[in-house]
Amino acid sequence: MSLIVQKYGGTSVGSVERIKAVADKVVNFCKEGHQVVVVVSAMSGETNRLIGLAQQIQEEPDPREYDVLVSTGEQVTIALLCMAIKAAGGEARSYTGGQVRILTDDSHSKARIQKIDEGGIRQDLDAGRIVVVAGFQGVDAKGNITTLGRGGSDTSAVALAAALNAEECQIYTDVDGVYTTDPRVVDNARRLDRITFEEMLEMASQGSKVLQIRSVEFAGKYQVPLRVLSSFEEGPGTLISLEDDSQMENPIVSGIAFNRDEAKITLKGVPDKPGSASEILGIVAASNIEVDVIVQNVGYQGSSDFSFTVHRNDVKKTMELLLSAQERLGVNEVIADEGIAKLALVGVGMRSHAGVAALMFKVLGDEGINIQMISTSEIKITVIIEEKYLELAVRSIHSAFEMDQQPEDQSAL
Repeated sequence: MSLIVQKYGGTSVGSVERIKAVADKVVNFCKEGHQVVVVVSAMSGETNRLIGLAQQIQEEPDPREYDVLVSTGEQVTIALLCMAIKAAGGEARSYTGGQVRILTDDSHSKARIQKIDEGGIRQDLDAGRIVVVAGFQGVDAKGNITTLGRGGSDTSAVALAAALNAEECQIYTDVDGVYTTDPRVVDNARRLDRITFEEMLEMASQGSKVLQIRSVEFAGKYQVPLRVLSSFEEGPGTLISLEDDSQMENPIVSGIAFNRDEAKITLKGVPDKPGSASEILGIVAASNIEVDVIVQNVGYQGSSDFSFTVHRNDVKKTMELLLSAQERLGVNEVIADEGIAKLALVGVGMRSHAGVAALMFKVLGDEGINIQMISTSEIKITVIIEEKYLELAVRSIHSAFEMDQQPEDQSAL
């Protein structure tokens, strides 16, 4: 008997018919001898509807009450799924995050999990029940409802899998695995049989929407095997696990991730002195705004230019903060550019193959695409380019690295 945690996203439980289909699938797993914990999201579109209601009343909703409101979407789903499981001949019990006692910090709408009391869940599993848990939510030390941020149900599932020492955490969604890039952009994108935690973490951080980045961090930290599967068709999906040293032929690159939701902030004439970058980024960080790619040019005649990217939703706030501090910072100008996109090439094979960056930059140059910013790590090369060239860049790089081919057939380098 193995213990499996399964997570079903909003599209997977988007209607009564789909909830019944999930119930049938889960009951069959139980009949095969598995213990099953199911984590669910709100029904597709429900969280957006609730947020819309809140914003009709308050433009910036009260954080505590916002979490009370948006957490109700998952509560509806767990109750309906338990009813469907019982109708399908199974036994089930629903839990909100607070009933499990998924303890988080008190950062409303961006809470982080600190501890999980899995005792009640284990008792139900031992009694032969399927446990259905509301994803995306927990409680703080004072008992206030908290939420983990959009996509937080993935994190809930992985955290529960780690706490329960599950054999596997299966993420059911509307795609049948992780692809070399978005199939909507590249027709011949290839589904990956497996990918490492490290690669998936980089792809998620660079814009891949398949998994939430915090869920991958959790999985890597606690070594919980993740598998991305389709709710609507059978298949092996993509396994996300530790790097397998037994694989003699690692692919040079595994995937291309991209993000259209970023903007570039540039400060011109920054005083070329120690502490300038820290002061600029400190102002932004104090408002809990995440900064991504950072580039500072070489100082010239006592000043330099400093650029970084933020999410487009944070542009207005970032500009307000920096413009109000412009005189104190001693900078000449603060500029926002929302017409950019981020593209990242990811692969553990980069560790042992030279020339990856050279080929990538050649492809972009041949297409007349200018690189505005560059950031690298051991297994990733990220560039900032004009958004209007993004799809051309993705298709060209995908073709140049022969990513539609199986790893052993790749000959780009």
